[in-house]
Amino acid sequence: MIGVDVGGTFTDVFALNEETGAATVGKVPTTRPDQSQGFMDGITGMVADTAGISIIVHGTTAGTNALLERAGAKPGVVTTQGLRDVLEMRRRDRPRTWGLRGDFEPVVPRDLRLEVPERTLADGTVRVPVDLDAVRAAAKKLLDQGCTAISILFANAYANTENEAAAVACVREIWPNQHVSASHEILPEIREFERFSTTALNSFLQPEVSGYLDRLQDALTSNGFDGEFLMVQSNGGVMSVETACRFPVRTALSGPAAGVIAAGYIAETAGFPNVITGDMGGTSFDVALISEGQSTLTAQASIDFGMVVRTPMIEITTIGAGGGSIAWVDKGGLLNIGPQSAGSDPGPAAYGLGNDRPTVTDANVVLGRIDPDSPIGGKLERLDVSAARVAIDAQVARPLSLSTEEAAEAILRVANSRMAGAIRLVSIERGHDPKSFAFMPFGGGGALHACAMLAEVGISRAIVPRYPGVTSAMGCAIADMRQDFVQTINAELRQLDTDGLAATMQDHLDRGTALLGAAGARFDRQAVTFELDMAYVGQTHTVPVRLAVEIRDQQIVEPSRHAIAEAFDATYQEAYGRLLKNGVRRLLNLRSAVTGHRPKFDLAKLAPRTVDAPEPRATRSVHVGERWQDTAIYKRLDLPVGTVITGPAILEQADTTVLIEPGLQGSVDDFGNTIIEPTETPA
Repeated sequence: MIGVDVGGTFTDVFALNEETGAATVGKVPTTRPDQSQGFMDGITGMVADTAGISIIVHGTTAGTNALLERAGAKPGVVTTQGLRDVLEMRRRDRPRTWGLRGDFEPVVPRDLRLEVPERTLADGTVRVPVDLDAVRAAAKKLLDQGCTAISILFANAYANTENEAAAVACVREIWPNQHVSASHEILPEIREFERFSTTALNSFLQPEVSGYLDRLQDALTSNGFDGEFLMVQSNGGVMSVETACRFPVRTALSGPAAGVIAAGYIAETAGFPNVITGDMGGTSFDVALISEGQSTLTAQASIDFGMVVRTPMIEITTIGAGGGSIAWVDKGGLLNIGPQSAGSDPGPAAYGLGNDRPTVTDANVVLGRIDPDSPIGGKLERLDVSAARVAIDAQVARPLSLSTEEAAEAILRVANSRMAGAIRLVSIERGHDPKSFAFMPFGGGGALHACAMLAEVGISRAIVPRYPGVTSAMGCAIADMRQDFVQTINAELRQLDTDGLAATMQDHLDRGTALLGAAGARFDRQAVTFELDMAYVGQTHTVPVRLAVEIRDQQIVEPSRHAIAEAFDATYQEAYGRLLKNGVRRLLNLRSAVTGHRPKFDLAKLAPRTVDAPEPRATRSVHVGERWQDTAIYKRLDLPVGTVITGPAILEQADTTVLIEPGLQGSVDDFGNTIIEPTETPA
């Protein structure tokens, strides 16, 4: 079983032998613009016989990068008369909250957004039947203008699909490919802008993502692979490649989501249900919070300003503070980190491939924290320390009148401060005490900054997983399969048709079960959860109400209004501390998730069981604690369970480097994780 995570700098591979429990990991440079080449390099470099692979699960940034870089298809839109500008008007928000101006260009320009006569009212009544001749003419016009994908966006299509479904069927008769998106298929939910935006972005991504996946499947088939090929969704579950090609918008942030899934599993197995994750790759630092073993899901995210995606996804905060993030001094003499990144090509200045601007990695190299003779990723045999020093000296040290070491320390302090700010955002600013959480750093660079996060934020300990550099790839291998559905109900609870609600739940359950079965994956068990978006009449914002539903022989038992009212009251009371007297309860949306729980492997098999006393492989001078110190260097994967290493120390492995600063110690637990916490002092 293989998990592959393609990041902006490296492509990570985690391979698990399901019979023996043995795991191997690998990193190769991400290939741009065609990431499929790096994907295949990573797999073939680790597995000689691809025919022996039973399952490959892939987390990708292809969709996210296409959105950020505006590198998708040339899509067209057919919409209701009067609504062509919904995508551009958005919610009348601005890039900067207090700015007076802001520019935004939707992915579909105005001349490719065409209107046709039709009208469905909010209660589902069809006032104006769709003019199919106008739909046909609009589709042909968009084809003539070079559009390769199309989306049908009709008013209130969530309430009644009749007009939109007829238009979609008409367009599919003449459209030359499968890239036709309909809003009632993508997001049958109230609120026009969010539904229009999600559908249009899905259309924008379809040719790019489906083309990428087609190339991968062809390459895998030609190499003899005939097992299951699945994709990670942004909600942390997996889906079939066929589903991913139909709904590519669900792959946004799939790679970071896989990392959170793995982190949650590793932390809970090790006895830490509350954990804050920090994925530091070459381009970004991604932070998420897991409370009581559950990651936080959000119903909506903005990939970039104005590019709103409304689909369930793990809530992840991303900042430009990766190992390749560039350090620069602004006109006011302030040191900044990112958001620009050197990426994998040319990479940090230490790569010696032409970049003369310093990065966070260069600072770690200059301070001796990264061994220049053992760079991760397999791209280079040795890092160029002198090139890193020259870049830091020219771009940071001289402008700020610092020594090269002081400038490198300053780069790391600024980067650490930004990372700590992201951690505070998901914890303190949302009512969580960081002291009750552990910090799990992963990605190629996260473990170098773990100790700094403990000091900056006040977290009590850090858990460094066995293979932190490929944690997201591991998450791909263990993620469950999940299918999400949503349907707007929009009714007062006292008037709710509970029989109709049960029928919609049954439809979601049946469709989800069918999709799980079609994927061909093996599951230990299946489960379904139902959640209602509810509020009092007159309120805009809703609370998510988890609804316990009885299922007999795969048939939903109709829920009662009383049970729904009790669930809402409990949720609202917990969120706001009081209920509204005489408030009228309103049910807006039904959200359903059908999950197939895949078998998990035993993490304890990853831990070494040798009893040899650990000896450092070397000692080198490392700048830590604001001075150069002789620091013991260990081969981390050789450290047996129970080993305790006192800082300063460095633990090295092929996919990352772990720094243990003075005053802290690292101990190896039963699962091969390194727990970093303050040094025990004698009583």
